[in-house]
Amino acid sequence: MAGVQPFLHDLLVTLRAPSQVWCARGGQVRPDGAQGVYHADVRVLSTAVVRVDDVEPEPISAGPSGPGELEAVGVLRMIDGPGPDPTAMLRRRRTVRPGQVVEELELSCATADPVSGRVTLRVASDLARMEEIKHGVETYPVAPTAAPDGVTWSDGSTVVEVDAPGASVEIDDDGATLVWDVTVTPGEPVTLSWGVRTEVPSVVSAPTSPEPEWSALTVDADDKRLAPLVLRSLEDLAGLRMSADFAPGDTFLAAGAPWFFTLFGRDSLWAARMLLPLGTDLARGTLRTLAARQGAVTDVDTAEEPGKILHEVRSAPLRIDDGTTLPPLYYGTVDATCLWICLLHDAWRWGMAPEDVEALLPALDRALAWMRDHGDADGDGFLDYADTSGHGLSNQGWKDSGDSIQWHDGRLAEGPIALSEVQAYAYEAAMGGADLLDAFGRDGGATWRAWAAELKSRFRGAFWLSDDDGPYVAIALDRHGKPVDSVASNMGHLLGTGLLDPDEERSVARRLVAPDLSSGYGLRTLSAGATGYWPLRYHGGTVWTHDTAITVLGMARAGLGSEAAVLARGLLEAAPHLGYQLPELYGGNAVGDGPGPLPYPAACHPQAWSAASAVTLLTAILGLSPSLDADGGLDVAPIVPSPVGALHVEGLRVGSTRFAVDVDAGGAVATSAS
Repeated sequence: MAGVQPFLHDLLVTLRAPSQVWCARGGQVRPDGAQGVYHADVRVLSTAVVRVDDVEPEPISAGPSGPGELEAVGVLRMIDGPGPDPTAMLRRRRTVRPGQVVEELELSCATADPVSGRVTLRVASDLARMEEIKHGVETYPVAPTAAPDGVTWSDGSTVVEVDAPGASVEIDDDGATLVWDVTVTPGEPVTLSWGVRTEVPSVVSAPTSPEPEWSALTVDADDKRLAPLVLRSLEDLAGLRMSADFAPGDTFLAAGAPWFFTLFGRDSLWAARMLLPLGTDLARGTLRTLAARQGAVTDVDTAEEPGKILHEVRSAPLRIDDGTTLPPLYYGTVDATCLWICLLHDAWRWGMAPEDVEALLPALDRALAWMRDHGDADGDGFLDYADTSGHGLSNQGWKDSGDSIQWHDGRLAEGPIALSEVQAYAYEAAMGGADLLDAFGRDGGATWRAWAAELKSRFRGAFWLSDDDGPYVAIALDRHGKPVDSVASNMGHLLGTGLLDPDEERSVARRLVAPDLSSGYGLRTLSAGATGYWPLRYHGGTVWTHDTAITVLGMARAGLGSEAAVLARGLLEAAPHLGYQLPELYGGNAVGDGPGPLPYPAACHPQAWSAASAVTLLTAILGLSPSLDADGGLDVAPIVPSPVGALHVEGLRVGSTRFAVDVDAGGAVATSAS
């Protein structure tokens, strides 16, 4: 029976895709909620609890110690000496690598005499699938089997092996206890070790290269929050790198941990697009991977259509507790195809090798054709979506929860639904696609520019609304072609795409930085004045990091620097409250309403497009774009005044050329190339 989705906000995560460990603050992994050791979509250990003389260490510190590493420190007052000072300590050092987790347990003391104790590690496995964990399904331990140095579990496909050198092993039906008897002498720590290796059949795996596809960045700013945000974000992104079995030589970013630890069209595309100022290799891998499973036929069950880019890939069907069942290869997304085209165009502009671009042009032709031939289901001239399978996603834009598209009074919109931001993606894709066709000597550029111009004209007549606060863009059109009147963040994605004229962009930007949408920690997904607003509603009032960052970049590109600075400062204000790891989303409460932004308790962290948003902030603040000149340079047009003061960045790339950029507090720019 399904229960409630477990919370994540108070758990620590250590990961290297496709493996991850979620634990309590002291480092223990308990059979509770989302805690566990996972590989791909399987929880391979549900328990990993250390005790000394049958008492758990008292935690005093825990946190990441490096990429894929965690250290937890606890004191051992059950074996230390007399007096108020804790004089015996356990350091638990965890390292996660693809398919493997290794821990060192270091015991040390500062007692007058040696101390002795029995160290035990209780391990158990339920071999539960991620969807069961997410939906709070009750799970049960699987009986282990003895092995020479530990225990194993297997269900015929998944194999889990726990090794513990030097330990005795006590097995029961619910798990195993690994036992070491130790004596620790002052100044001579004792180190024990154990590890778990896993094999899980999966469509995703570790990337072939251990090194990230992007440049390392050096960042120094007057605002001291920016550099740690960028550093933590790039470390998190390195842990989300994956490859797919149908494109094993290419790398993409998994959408997020733990729930979306796989390939997602929309998420992986946006994250790669955000990282383009650091190189195009990730974009190339993402484009190739998705092109390898580009739609070829019409299939109602999977939502596949010719030319369409997929929504997500899993190793087994995904069953959601509202009756939704998604097949392992699912195409139910209205925006991924447009975003694939936009990424190809932008990667070309940022210096992706011409031969790599040219190899993807047949997929470009098919993607453009999908927009024209399949994207507009009801024939009204706008890209839209409707689930016709009866078991797919009811909403198929980035706000894909069931209640995300609603009227101001809280009523849900009826589909087919045409989202405002998807029309902007389509316009940008048509224009970018036309540029690519022209540049590579292919026909069709003029046709797609005309298509984009017609879309722009239709949009102006259909999506604009006005209320007491002035004009704004509706979140969507409903099945009757009526503009859904919620004031929402979606219109931020229109900025800088070319779909709006400058006056329209100024009107949108003004609404986005008003207090009903700008919380002071970022951009709310829904106006606080809407009936359906709630600061912890998934798409109805929370702040999504990537949503805010995309809007900041659009504002900067539209020349609306002061508005961009408002939202950029909001993300920087949130960052220290969230340990500089901006999660998938967080509460929409205003600055001053509590000590910081409210955690959204089930939010993924790290999340690819949330972490990549740190680079988007840099891009917007510096006004970065690849030069249209033949020399392939870097154009810099910073926001003035800078929301972060003086700023120095090294590690930016256009093609094979690296750039360093300095901007002083007054906006003066100096660049150097190497």
